[in-house]
Amino acid sequence: MNTLNVKAFGTVAPEADLKEMTINRRDVTSNDVEINILYCGVCHSDLHTARNEWGGTVYPNVPGHEIVGRITKVGNSVTKFKVGDLAGVGCMVDSCRECESCKEGLEQYCEKGNIQTYNGHDKHTNQQTFGGYSERVIVDEDFVLRVPENLDLAATAPLLCAGITTFSPLRHWNVGPGKKVGIVGIGGLGHMGVKIAKAMGAHVLVITTSLAKVEDAKRLGADEVILSTDKVQMKSHAGTLHFVLDCVSAQHDINAYLSLLKRDGSLTLVGAPEHPLPVAAFSLIPKRKSFAGSMIGGIAETQEMLDFCGQHNITSDIEMIRMQDINKAYDRLLKGDVKYRFVIDMASLKD
Repeated sequence: MNTLNVKAFGTVAPEADLKEMTINRRDVTSNDVEINILYCGVCHSDLHTARNEWGGTVYPNVPGHEIVGRITKVGNSVTKFKVGDLAGVGCMVDSCRECESCKEGLEQYCEKGNIQTYNGHDKHTNQQTFGGYSERVIVDEDFVLRVPENLDLAATAPLLCAGITTFSPLRHWNVGPGKKVGIVGIGGLGHMGVKIAKAMGAHVLVITTSLAKVEDAKRLGADEVILSTDKVQMKSHAGTLHFVLDCVSAQHDINAYLSLLKRDGSLTLVGAPEHPLPVAAFSLIPKRKSFAGSMIGGIAETQEMLDFCGQHNITSDIEMIRMQDINKAYDRLLKGDVKYRFVIDMASLKD
């Protein structure tokens, strides 16, 4: 198989900074499209993987799974896209396509394990996959998304992870008019959750630990904002919410948020705390409450999310950076010093 030399930014070890490198991409097969990457969002997962904090990272590692670009080449069997089309790639680039989950359009829960956009296994090259911190990417057309033309492209990139991670559970638990929804934590995920839940027609209550985020939460569309550290405010909203989306990745008292649910209410965790969260039995039993988790969505649902965001003019709040500033961005990400998502202008990679 022919390969292409592609400029990228990646790391060769957990403790090493990301730096410019050359990687090999396969040429397009009959079902592939080649995408010239214009923008790539920076997800906390990128940092975790680059530094091997979850284990299993293969080096060299090139992160990036919030990819927006323009198609420059298509295989001879491609029917869904043509050269010049805007396209997006999210967290996965393939799956087994044969298991029950894949057949139901839930490739994110592939029973054999979906193929991640980076640090996955490319069946064509028998090597690891490389992500969007690069000039271009080659992906099977079945795992490529159409990007709405009306949206700001840079601010659309984070929808491919942060957008679908919040959209999928909100949709699955039937959030909409007549539902009162709590969003815990206003960061890269939470700020998208507020925008999407509001566009779905729900009454949105933001729960935050930071007084400084109250006004920003209202700007994003929240109908109400309460401080989780204020016991009076929390008690006044106990038993009032149909659904809570928990976007917090730090340790926190999950029982405090479960107390906000009505009978048959559900709390879904999309943040990923490092350590287990203790759950009291009587936080769930008395009112038949549910505590669940959720990943990203499947390809069809991700396309539905992009179309929904196009219709409602929803994008992420971003700060644009140059590729060469990625290590500084990682340091700031660890401090929570971003509102609310870094996006790399990939044109800077040519500098």
